Amino acid sequence: MSIELNLKALAVWMQAAGEAVVGELTGIRVGQGQSNLTYRIDDEAGHAWIARRPPLGRLLASAHDVAREYQIMSALQESGVPVPTTIGVCTDPTVADVPVFVMAHVEGIVVDDEETAHSLTPDVRRRLGLDLARTLAKIHAVDIDAAGLGDLASRKPYAPRQLKRWSRQLEESRTQDRPDLDALTDLLRDTIPDSDEIALVHGDFHIRNVIIDESTGGIRAVLDWELSTLGDPLADMGSALAYWTQAGEMPDGMFAASALDGFPTRAEIAAEYLRASGRDGQALAFWHVLGVWKVAIIAEGVYRRVLDNPENAAGTTLTPENIQAMIDHGWDIARVNGLAP
Repeated sequence: MSIELNLKALAVWMQAAGEAVVGELTGIRVGQGQSNLTYRIDDEAGHAWIARRPPLGRLLASAHDVAREYQIMSALQESGVPVPTTIGVCTDPTVADVPVFVMAHVEGIVVDDEETAHSLTPDVRRRLGLDLARTLAKIHAVDIDAAGLGDLASRKPYAPRQLKRWSRQLEESRTQDRPDLDALTDLLRDTIPDSDEIALVHGDFHIRNVIIDESTGGIRAVLDWELSTLGDPLADMGSALAYWTQAGEMPDGMFAASALDGFPTRAEIAAEYLRASGRDGQALAFWHVLGVWKVAIIAEGVYRRVLDNPENAAGTTLTPENIQAMIDHGWDIARVNGLAP
């Protein structure tokens, strides 16, 4: 697969930014993320970096902002939240026709497929799942004003903002009519819980967006902050649960690795988060359904971009059936928790 960066020009920019680049750079696409494209960049002395750029083709407004992602991760460098060291954002048009965000490479593994999950012991899998919950609690404990993130986004009620934003994203990326997804949108609008807490929200927190220590399961870095905002922290927990597949669920879906033995259940992860954060989980079912709804819309957008340009596809093959399974899952959660008849 080709790399959509001019590496010679990037080396010049990195040296000007203070990086000790030795010799020529080489690059390879990494990860299965299908939003911003991610590359591992190596020099001839064995130094490594990560570069991220927006995907190819038509882009939705406000999406794929790597400069904003750089701002957030830079603000978190001393926060206690594990993030890679940020280098800068390159806007040199000779490097790429879009901004490119460069950060340090963090050693470890990303559990982005079942094969990688199988390489971990059941004990490590369990510790990874529980550390996800504890790490999310750390993100939500960040003093947003002290970190310089107080004006990152609106502080108005978060659920209406999310419903408005993602409904718009759906309209801009539809691949087909989905009346049951539209009905789920209406259900969420009718069941918004009361909430006045505002925290830093990662926006896309799941097992494939963290780098872990394969021997301990501990999280070394949290990645992919492009959807981060200010809002209700339970929204992040709801999204994390939405991505967390248990045995017997969505066997052909995008996030099946967590169904292996050893990984904690969604209930255990939620309980660990509530313990670590000190929060009440009364409204968590709503945010879980909204998380599944949002994942379905994100998947629809990914599928739209792949249809527009197959080069945006990565290691997984997303199908309309996968997206429908996500929508059905959202309705199941709503019914089990009394949000829908």
